Amino acid sequence: MIGSSALFLLQLSTRGGEAAERGIIELIISSDLVTKAVLIVLMVLSLVSWAIMFAKWRAFAVAEKHGHAFAAEFERARGMDDAMLMAQRARPSAFTAVFARAMQFLNDTKPALGATSDRTARLSGSQVEALRLVLDSETGKEREELGRFIPWLATVGSVSPLIGLFGTVLGVIQAFEGIATKGSGNIGAVAPGIATALIATAAALAVAIPAAFAYNVYAARLNRFDSALEGFGSELIALMVREGRI
Repeated sequence: MIGSSALFLLQLSTRGGEAAERGIIELIISSDLVTKAVLIVLMVLSLVSWAIMFAKWRAFAVAEKHGHAFAAEFERARGMDDAMLMAQRARPSAFTAVFARAMQFLNDTKPALGATSDRTARLSGSQVEALRLVLDSETGKEREELGRFIPWLATVGSVSPLIGLFGTVLGVIQAFEGIATKGSGNIGAVAPGIATALIATAAALAVAIPAAFAYNVYAARLNRFDSALEGFGSELIALMVREGRI
């Protein structure tokens, strides 16, 4: 008996949910063209934001895995030659790109301080400052590459509620038109317009909330990755100092 009652309630709730879904679909179909256009724009923005989220999740996972692996191995390097062999064996990453840019600078720059009986030729203070600027430039380039399209998430998160508000206003206008058409303010006259307005509001929030949340998460990860790259550049210069190149 109890099992039959539970089965009946489950069937009733399922039918109620299906009826609600059909009601929402019918409201969307019966709405005006401008409201449909608003919902289509929100759907496109949602697809774009989710595509960016998944693409950036993959990009960050690969960049952090390969980059941190090389950075951890670089800490054990005994000299620039040893670090160069590690970079050749490591998978390409932002860290190996910064290292390669530093090696290119060293190969293209003639040390300003000549060799003496005590030590080899060294870079001058101005050359070290130039090296730091080169490393900062390469770090910024890698940051821009990894952070590409992330600002779009902030745009979607801020614009979607405004687009949804536009749809909400249209729904309220439709409700007042229903009152004017039927000559009364009963629930049957205002319900379709109010329901359409609430659907537009809910759709806008469903688009904006994940996009804004993902933007904050990825912006924080990008800042941490940028700090790690800057720290790697400092460690690279420190290794040159220990080796006597600076």
